[in-house]
Amino acid sequence: RYGRIEPSQEKFMAVAAPIQIRFERFDGALGIAPAKPPRVVTPQEKPALIARIKERLKALDAVFVAHYYVHPDLQDLAQETGGTVSDSLEMARFGHDHPGRTIVVAGVRFMGETAKILNPEKRVLMPDLAAECSLDLACPADAFTKFCDAHPDRVVVVYANTSAAVKARADWMVTSSIAEKIVAHLHAQGKKILFAPDKHLGDYIRRVTGADMLLWNASCVVHDEFKAVQLEELKLLHPGAKVLVHPESPASIIAMADAVGSTTGIIQAAERLGAKEYIVATDGGIIHQMKKRLPGVTFIEAPTAGKGATCQSCAHCPWMAMNGLHNLLEVLETGRNEIHVDPAVGKRAKVSIQRMLDFARAHLPAMKGSGDA
Repeated sequence: RYGRIEPSQEKFMAVAAPIQIRFERFDGALGIAPAKPPRVVTPQEKPALIARIKERLKALDAVFVAHYYVHPDLQDLAQETGGTVSDSLEMARFGHDHPGRTIVVAGVRFMGETAKILNPEKRVLMPDLAAECSLDLACPADAFTKFCDAHPDRVVVVYANTSAAVKARADWMVTSSIAEKIVAHLHAQGKKILFAPDKHLGDYIRRVTGADMLLWNASCVVHDEFKAVQLEELKLLHPGAKVLVHPESPASIIAMADAVGSTTGIIQAAERLGAKEYIVATDGGIIHQMKKRLPGVTFIEAPTAGKGATCQSCAHCPWMAMNGLHNLLEVLETGRNEIHVDPAVGKRAKVSIQRMLDFARAHLPAMKGSGDA
């Protein structure tokens, strides 16, 4: 579909009917996982909900960290309370450096696990622990460990979208902001790489860096649905528009990009390129921040389904959409949905994450998200 987000539509982003999400497992089999939306927030109750959430965050000495893909209400709340709205690299940095005793993560479960791994002494809460990720689901730790053991000559690099147990088996963890740079660094040292789980991101990095990379088989249900033929048609309708693409997208989509980057990288590209229209090939939740930074600019969602086809995500992650104001307040009032990571697993997983953070500190400037304190 060709989807343009209008302000009047934003309130409906997180209130879709419950759905069963299909995803491809690493062995090619079909996997299915549910995505249950949060309770609908009416305009009448929203102010009181937000006020109460702010009170509870302060009382708990908690910082609220939100991903670009969650509902705009949650993004705005994170900004207003001294938290951050950003991609997973800056979320990891921010939660690690913030003095708050409790970290509240609006995103999907691996993000909460990463926060806990880096901060085992802190309490980490999430609005819904069942908020999954198809990349995480398609990379079970036992099968991945066997795959790694079969290729002992390769450095194991895993994407952030993985479980704590998978990170514990890795040598390096990366996010899309930094994956290319770390792989290029390892390649320059003559290292061969085993990369998991995203096959599209891995293929993109392999082509850009020339590294010897063995790839796991998995993909994101959002980015995998972008369609090249329909994107070409959309470009003809908007000849002046620049195309911004996340590297989790298929190669045919990346080939049409004017800029390829992480969520933060996409926002920065829009600021840098100076166009009046952009076609955005990533989760549509990011458009909320893009509009705030670039008022008057038009942002159009890339098409996610071919003619006659049906899309599962329609450019919105169904698991990100499980985060809402009601379940956020509930965890702040009850302490439920706390993230727990086995200490031994967390200690091993922290090694791969810390390598990335140390590399980022040495080689990259802080890539601030929107509304960082």
